[in-house]
Amino acid sequence: MRFEASPEFDVLQVCAEQFPFIKTGGLADVTAALPGALSAQGCTVRTLLPGYPSVTAAATATEWVGTFAMPWGASPQLYRTQFQVRGSRNAATPGYFLDAPELFARPGNPYQDAYGVPYADNARRFAALGWAAAHLACGIDPHWAPSIVHAHDWHAGLAAACLAQTRAHHRQNVRSIFTIHNLAYQGLFAPQIWSDLGLPDTYFTLHGLEFHGQISFMKAGLSFADALTTVSPTYAREIQQPLQGQGLDGLLAHRADRLYGVLNGVDRTIWNPESDPYLAQNYSIHDMSGKGQCKATLQRKLGLALRPDLPLFGIVSRLTEQKGLHLLVELIDELVASGGQLFILGTGESWLEDALRRKVSQHPESVAAHLGYDEGLAHENFAAADFTLVPSRFEPCGLTQLFGLAYGTVPVVRRVGGLADTVFDCSLEHLVDGSANGVVFDEFSVQGLRTALRRALALFKRPNDLHAVRRRGMSQTLDWSTPARQYIDIYQASLRHGPMSPS
Repeated sequence: MRFEASPEFDVLQVCAEQFPFIKTGGLADVTAALPGALSAQGCTVRTLLPGYPSVTAAATATEWVGTFAMPWGASPQLYRTQFQVRGSRNAATPGYFLDAPELFARPGNPYQDAYGVPYADNARRFAALGWAAAHLACGIDPHWAPSIVHAHDWHAGLAAACLAQTRAHHRQNVRSIFTIHNLAYQGLFAPQIWSDLGLPDTYFTLHGLEFHGQISFMKAGLSFADALTTVSPTYAREIQQPLQGQGLDGLLAHRADRLYGVLNGVDRTIWNPESDPYLAQNYSIHDMSGKGQCKATLQRKLGLALRPDLPLFGIVSRLTEQKGLHLLVELIDELVASGGQLFILGTGESWLEDALRRKVSQHPESVAAHLGYDEGLAHENFAAADFTLVPSRFEPCGLTQLFGLAYGTVPVVRRVGGLADTVFDCSLEHLVDGSANGVVFDEFSVQGLRTALRRALALFKRPNDLHAVRRRGMSQTLDWSTPARQYIDIYQASLRHGPMSPS
């Protein structure tokens, strides 16, 4: 549905990570790109981030805004700032950070320690973030206040509940938007920490934050936000059904009139083969010769056989069962025997990492893996590979297939979530009508992926068809302008619907 939108919104984006300051996955790419796209549509946008060391290091022209008390005795400080990437010529971007060293001054991952164990005080850490957003909505900064609080994923889910609690006494016209990036990660905590959250007991109910006896930060956003969005139209439908609803499908179906699917975009200032500084040679849809040079450079760097005639399959992913990578492990020997090469970039479940190490040792000239995350290698992977693999069990949107399309790297995906919305199979009829931009399969099984890989290998041997599929992907408009307009429509719709009231 399209609404008549007025783009004059003051938007506070609330999130736990934002590229390039802190990143564990695609959430950081989205929260980095969306503010600029909204600004281009006439909005004023500021981002609220936790005061991680990497965030405070990027803060310039910092001014103290205020402080507030949390139930356990802490008094986090709010600062208005300009975020500036060191060494970048880009203009600084306005925002806020929540200064609470006892909560956020920790090295590494923002959610867990070096052993992969979630921090025991995560409920306090992200409750403080939610209350910081509510205080900004209530005018703690005398120079600026939002008309929209746009919170991302469970880490910011409490912002909607905090705003609902303060709405009766403060700025009733502020609306809250909650975006689900992955419903599988819900921010669940034991009920014993309820008193730390600063919310009334009436909120710990079936119609509030209670979820099978636990506290759910995700459910806080789903229950109290004035509008809900998720990152693709198909995923918005899927999460209203038990198979992918993660136990929240009933609530989401109940709120279907305020649930919207908005596809993510690609920040073309960062992900663009014509200007990407990480590439051995830039290239474009009009001259793809540089892609071959990128492939040769990466093959050489990884110790793979320098073979332009062999298809290179790339993966940039968390190494988890959700991503379907256990299916791939079963097929690596067959892929190599069929003439394929493989490069995996990512980190995740230890048994999958161990399995990939074994495959690398068995096929050193055909399989390579970097078990960690490296931004430069991610860019090189998309530029060098002929195919990018995304065989996910479920996928809310997926960014890797979008990066693949932008770089002329053909996505091989399962027809689910945002993958179904963005990748169209290279079947004969789609090749004829010009819509084919990838290889798509349906069955989440070894056999389903095996068939898809065989079709990709066959496509590689048909250079004219391969070139057409690549060109189709590279010609698509994948930037953030359309999603930004859709979000503005949703902001306007939230004003028309009126605020949510606590049950």
